[in-house]
Amino acid sequence: MSSYSFKDVGASIAGPGGSINLGMGSGAAEEGITFERTEDHNTMVTGADGEVMHSLHVSDSGSIRIRLLKTSPINGQLLNMYKSQRASASQWGQNVISVRDFVRGDKMVASVVAFTGPPSLSFGKLGAVQEWLFHAGHIDPTLDAGVPPPNI
Repeated sequence: MSSYSFKDVGASIAGPGGSINLGMGSGAAEEGITFERTEDHNTMVTGADGEVMHSLHVSDSGSIRIRLLKTSPINGQLLNMYKSQRASASQWGQNVISVRDFVRGDKMVASVVAFTGPPSLSFGKLGAVQEWLFHAGHIDPTLDAGVPPPNI
C-alpha cells in the first residue's frame, strides 16, 4: 500500500471513568498521536580488547502524546477522566490506549497507562494545540500487518 490517511485511524483511551474516541472525529491536531519508547532495548558495552557485549532490556514502557485542537470537546472529557482517576490511587494507571490503522494494519496498544497531568494551557491570538502526555507501562506495536483494504 502506498497511501495513508488519518481518516482510516481508530483510536481510544479506556479506563476508569469511561472510554473516549481519540481517532477520526476527535478534533485531532495535525501532529496527531505519537508513541515513544522510554529506553532502548539494548545496551552495548565495548571491552578493553574491542569485543562487544549486548544486553537485552525487557522493558517495553513508553510515553504517548495526544495532540488535540484547542476547540476539541475531547479535551474536557480527558480532563474529567483525569480528575476522576486522580481522586484515588485505586483508579490510577489503569488506562489502555489503542490506535489502529484499519487499512494498513498498523496497531499500537498501550496498557498500564497513567496521565502525567493536564496539558499546558495557552490563550493567544490563535487557538493552541492541547498536548496530553501519558506514561505507559507496556506498549505493544504491530506495524503493517498487511490487512487488505475492504472490497468496495
